[in-house]
This record gives sequence, C-alpha cells and structure tokens, in this order.
Amino acid sequence: MYDDGFEAYQQTQVEAKAASADPHQLVLMLVDGFLDELDRIEGHLEARQLERKAQSVARCMDILSGLDTALDMKKGGAIAQQLHELYDFCGRQLFEVSLKNDPSGLAIIRKVMNDLREGWQALAA
Repeated sequence: MYDDGFEAYQQTQVEAKAASADPHQLVLMLVDGFLDELDRIEGHLEARQLERKAQSVARCMDILSGLDTALDMKKGGAIAQQLHELYDFCGRQLFEVSLKNDPSGLAIIRKVMNDLREGWQALAA
C-alpha cells in the first residue's frame, strides 16, 4: 500500500515538472526516467521478480516510443534518423534482456542512453 501512495506522489511531482519544462528538459526527464527503470529492471532480475521486471520493461518501451514519436523526421534530418535508430536498438536490446532474463545486456543500453543524455544536456546549455 505504501508503494502505491509513494508512486502517486512521484507521478504528481513528475507531472508538475513536465508542465513547466521546455522540450530539452522533457527529453532529459524521459531519459532520466528510462535510466531509473533500467536500474529497476536489473534489481528485479537479481531478485527474480519477473512480473515487476516486465512492468519496468514495459515502462522503458513506452518511454522509447514516446521519444521516438516526438522526432520530427522532416526537420531533424539525419540526426532524427540516427536517434530513431538508437531508440530502436535500445528497444531490441531491452527485448533480448527481458526474453533471456539476463541483465548483462543492460550495460550497452545504459551507455547509449547516458551518452544521449550528455548530448541533450550540452544542447540545453
């Protein structure tokens, strides 16, 4: 029960931040949320909590889908295409991790998303 209340509180905090965020901040929030869920996936796999792992994988896939859907392929050109390919790669890797229940594949996903995060931070600055 405590988890439900805490999750509701966190969701309210996220919604409040998102309402006042610019597009760069929104992308950073999504990437941060993705990275947090990756950590949860790893913990769920270690604890053999496969249902919770599946929920976290679904959240990550939703975030990747949201990031991908936000791409403007016409205005973004090659950069948007490369981001699309990165999101697709991460999704496929995440699917493999989930299918095999093997956290070793999370490292490359984490590296890609951390590099992406650093790029967005540099753009925002």
